[in-house]
Amino acid sequence: MELQFTKMHGLGNDFVVLDFTEQVIELSQAQAARIADRHFGVGCDQILIVERSEKPGVDFRYRILNADGSEVGQCGNGARCFVRYVHEKGLSVKNPITVETLTGQMTLSEDLNTNLVTVDMGAPRFEPVDIPLNVDQRSTLYNLEHRGEQLEFSALSMGNPHAVLLVNDVGTAPVSELGAALEPHDIFPERANIGFMQINSRSDINLRVFERGSGETIACGSGTCAAVVAGIQLGKLDNKVVAHLTGGDLTIEWAGEGKSVMMTGPAETSFEGTLTL
Repeated sequence: MELQFTKMHGLGNDFVVLDFTEQVIELSQAQAARIADRHFGVGCDQILIVERSEKPGVDFRYRILNADGSEVGQCGNGARCFVRYVHEKGLSVKNPITVETLTGQMTLSEDLNTNLVTVDMGAPRFEPVDIPLNVDQRSTLYNLEHRGEQLEFSALSMGNPHAVLLVNDVGTAPVSELGAALEPHDIFPERANIGFMQINSRSDINLRVFERGSGETIACGSGTCAAVVAGIQLGKLDNKVVAHLTGGDLTIEWAGEGKSVMMTGPAETSFEGTLTL
């Protein structure tokens, strides 16, 4: 079977985008993992699938498969690429568009003057059952033990589970080692994305994220939203923050609990091709 694909990226967080609006094809986890493999496939951090939605008032179904083939409910950098893709391919002229994911609905809009895309990421969720997190009570900070050391972290859901640790310097933070150890920790029943945040000022942070099912990527949209929300909840950040990631910058705005997180950043098309499954 041959599939047409588009390779896109948001700040270097790269995606294979597949249009299944005319024919829905169910990829197996093994097939998805092979597509994402950088040696044997196209190579990407995630696969984004565009499908028609059957829900009234919703334009598309937005599906996300991690590099290991597992399906997840959120990817912010992917969402920016998603809206650019449907506009470039002529699948919709609406701006903004509304999409459904495994975990809810999102509104995506493209600014044709600045070439930036803004995503309404929805309201973060903090209750342990919603993250999910294996603890009894909600808290601003949680603790877990790693190699005899107590680690303090914030936790929340942006449609997918996130843990955020404060570090003095993201450049020297043990992102690969500690991220790999914490992602499958028993406290996270569905695993978690692990963010390492360095606060430079009340409106400026550096961030690295170890993504669930993909490892460290050079940019993570939902992880950036989670980090800024955590910093605001801790009283360390203002309501509008510029986040510096390895792949570039994102601007995050959040007005407080119950409000949507707004994320603004670029989305670019790299190339197109045909793959064989």
